[in-house]
Amino acid sequence: MKDNIDVLVFGSSNIDYITYVNELPKPGETVLAMHRERCFGGKGANQCVAASKLGANCALITKLGTDALGEDYLEYLKTLEINLDFVERVESMPTGLAEIIVSDNAENTIIVLPGANSMLRPKDVSRCKKLFKNAKVLMCQLETEQKAVLFALQQFKGISILNASPMPKNINVELITTPTILCINEMEAAQLTEREQVNTLQDAKAAANEIIDKGAKSVIITMGALGAVFLSSTERDVCIHCPAAPVRFLADTSGAGDAFLGSLAYHIAIFPNLHRESHISAANICAAYAVGHRGTQLSFPGPEYAQNDLCRFVPTCTVIADESTKPTEPETTPAPTKTETLLPPVVEPEPKTTATTEAPEQKDTEPQPISA
Repeated sequence: MKDNIDVLVFGSSNIDYITYVNELPKPGETVLAMHRERCFGGKGANQCVAASKLGANCALITKLGTDALGEDYLEYLKTLEINLDFVERVESMPTGLAEIIVSDNAENTIIVLPGANSMLRPKDVSRCKKLFKNAKVLMCQLETEQKAVLFALQQFKGISILNASPMPKNINVELITTPTILCINEMEAAQLTEREQVNTLQDAKAAANEIIDKGAKSVIITMGALGAVFLSSTERDVCIHCPAAPVRFLADTSGAGDAFLGSLAYHIAIFPNLHRESHISAANICAAYAVGHRGTQLSFPGPEYAQNDLCRFVPTCTVIADESTKPTEPETTPAPTKTETLLPPVVEPEPKTTATTEAPEQKDTEPQPISA
């Protein structure tokens, strides 16, 4: 495997059981399902696969059980061009599971059983010193132990992204202040800022400012059909709205967030000198592709959707003005408008195969800080 890692992912791997229904059941209600399928998922693995499919050199640090599901997952990962040196099988622990229910209008409800994911520890970071020193972007989520995630973020010296999902009720404030980018959706933003809802751009702007007040370096709030809102602590007066990309067909939103994050990491790693709104706009396009396809990792676009041309332009984004003033637009060069550039023909990419090795046996030692 290559040493020059673009995207390093420290996070979860789950087997997803996705059930499709006409409408999500209300409390106490029983509904009939139309279809059920099993997919490979987990926020960590999803985001890693999303970045890899676009063309990033990726490495995954995760835990699987020694059950049949863990064996299936590992064999699947071996078909992808991902560094699996630190994918470990955990004795006497089941592979993580996620029960996902998707309605006709693509809304979903998700329940996660962490299983082996709960065994990721700070010492697993110390074992991967070379990866942490060489990677350009680190991605973490909160489907694993918070202490381990925080230690990973603290040891990484490049650009770090924390997808603070699922949002814990009492999140460690250092998980807000440590990552380069904190990325959450509108519901998580409402929970973090103790608001009833974050439904409008003005809501998102207010929530983003409050999160910056809590010590975040920068924050991205994804808002579904509204796109995403970005605010940096270095430019508090410029809250940017990046509109969502067109969606041809709404099939399943369960993989959209991970498609967005994997794409975000890819474009930051490959185009590090561009404005963050360029990276976000490119990620919006990949998320739009994902919601048009069923499943999680199966819904992620391949390299033909990497927005390399888009990232050479400044996208048309809007500065969110105060409610008392009219919205203003920054001076920008519009992104390419040709359909073949932004929305190429839908092509389901074939998975590439590559030789990988089993995770090496490792002694249970105390975590050691990674020296510079």
